[in-house]
Amino acid sequence: MRFPSVLDALRSYLGLAVFAIMGLAWTPPALLLGALLPPRAAHAAGRAVIHAGFRAYLGLLRRIGACRFDLSALDALRDQGPMILAPNHPSLIDAVLVLSRLSGPTCVMKAGLLANPVLGAGARLAGYIPNDDLRRMIELAVAELRAGSSLLLFPEGTRSSAEPIGPIRGMVALIAKQAAVPVQTVLIEADSPFLGKRWALREVPRLPIRYRVRLGRRFDPPRHAQDFVQELDAYFREALGGAAEVGAPPDPSSRA
Repeated sequence: MRFPSVLDALRSYLGLAVFAIMGLAWTPPALLLGALLPPRAAHAAGRAVIHAGFRAYLGLLRRIGACRFDLSALDALRDQGPMILAPNHPSLIDAVLVLSRLSGPTCVMKAGLLANPVLGAGARLAGYIPNDDLRRMIELAVAELRAGSSLLLFPEGTRSSAEPIGPIRGMVALIAKQAAVPVQTVLIEADSPFLGKRWALREVPRLPIRYRVRLGRRFDPPRHAQDFVQELDAYFREALGGAAEVGAPPDPSSRA
């Protein structure tokens, strides 16, 4: 077994530091654009910058040898119309993985992140939806879907608290039912628990970490929310529980 090295530590903390610096650097322009642009234009600009920034960030992680990515499956979701993108949530990097390949989705996120100095201004400019008020969150999410946007929503509501997935919450079913849109499951796999629920920042992972994203089953708009939650939970447990570990580097033609 190979243990983490000093180089692994340097690359890990460099990656975290660069992410923070990028977020802080984007804060002043995001605040200015949010004050000057009408909402729709502001949201489009914010999402385009997040997409480009996350794509560049993953490219940096790949170049320094910190991570390997196989995310090309997400490309099939471009221009597919409004739907809920529903990934499992093993680590903090999951939204970055998805939004690096897809520029348009509205993201449902923890309300506290909207006040975060690294992420808050950019998320507000992009029109991302806080999850603190369930009724308001559903109203905003349904409005975005009916306007033609896709919605990135982690069905667990937080990072996975158990293997292979934590409890599924009912909000995904309620939104899909009201908006009458399908739910596209997304399966995120990694060969390291880095940045997961139980990971301490003082711990150093063995690098490179390999991430793979696969498209799962696409569910029709649900008729009964409670039944749908149970079906979705069972599907994720079967699909992720039977998945092989990510043991081989991704196809070199797949770019971060």
